[in-house]
Amino acid sequence: MPTGSGHFSSPPSALIFDSGVGAISIAREIRRQIPGLTLHFGVDNGFYPYGDKPEEVLRPRIVQVATAMMAASQADMLVVGCNTASTLALPELRDTLEHPVVGVVPAIKPAAAETRSGTIALVATEGTVSRGYTRDLIAQFANGQRVINVPAPELVQLAEAKLRGETITAGQLAPVLHRIFDTAGGDKVDIAVLACTHFPLLREELDRFAPRSIRWLDSGPAIARRVRWWLDELKLELPDTPAASQLLMSAEDPDNRIALAFAEFSPQCHALTDAAG
Repeated sequence: MPTGSGHFSSPPSALIFDSGVGAISIAREIRRQIPGLTLHFGVDNGFYPYGDKPEEVLRPRIVQVATAMMAASQADMLVVGCNTASTLALPELRDTLEHPVVGVVPAIKPAAAETRSGTIALVATEGTVSRGYTRDLIAQFANGQRVINVPAPELVQLAEAKLRGETITAGQLAPVLHRIFDTAGGDKVDIAVLACTHFPLLREELDRFAPRSIRWLDSGPAIARRVRWWLDELKLELPDTPAASQLLMSAEDPDNRIALAFAEFSPQCHALTDAAG
C-alpha cells in the first residue's frame, strides 16, 4: 500500500497515462474538481492504439512505459486514463510502483444504480467489451439488468479528429447510434456508459444526434474524487494554481498532433523514446 513516506515532488502532481489523447477527458474533470493539482501527461504513442494489441504484449508494455514516465515526471500518483490499460495492468502497476495508482473502469456500477428502465448500453472498444474484467463488473453490479454491448472503435479516431478541430457529423456517428438504439432492447436504453476515455470528448455530438434523449455516463467524476481522496490520504497540500505540465511521449510527435491536442494544458513536451526499453 502506498504511503506518504516516499519521495514526492513539490507541488503535488499526478501523471495521467494513456496510449492516445483520450485521457484529456479525465484531465478536464480532475482540473475542474482539483484546480491546484499539477497534471502531467504520459502518452504511449509508440504503441497506439492499445485496443487492437494482444493482451500478452500489452500488459508488460504498459507497466514498463508507465513506470518510466512516472520516474521522469516525478509525479505523486499515477492515473491510468485508459480503460484497456486499467483492465489489463492495474495489479502489476500497483505492485511495481511505490506511489498510488488510480485506474479507470467502465461506470457500470453507477449506471446500474441509476437506470430506471433496467437497460444500459455499454459503449466501448472491442477489447473492453469482450474482456473478462468487464463481464465481472456486469455480473457484480448489473445482475438482473440488461446490458447491451456496443463496440464502437471508430469513436476513438473521431474523438481525436475533434481535438484537431474537425467537425463531427451525424453521418459519422450514425453507425454507433444505430448499434445503441436499433438493436434488440435499444428502445429501452436510458443510460449509455462511455467506457473509453476518448468517448466523453464526443458527448455533445452523441447527445445532439441521438434519436432520443438519454444519459451519457463516464468515469471522469469518480476518478477525480479518488485522486482527491489520495491527496488527502497522503496529506499533500495544494497551491492555488498548478505548476507547469509535462507531456511525455514514447515516440516522436513530428506533426505536433499530440502536443496540439493537449494545448489547453500548455505542457512542456518531451519524447521518452527509450521508455519501452
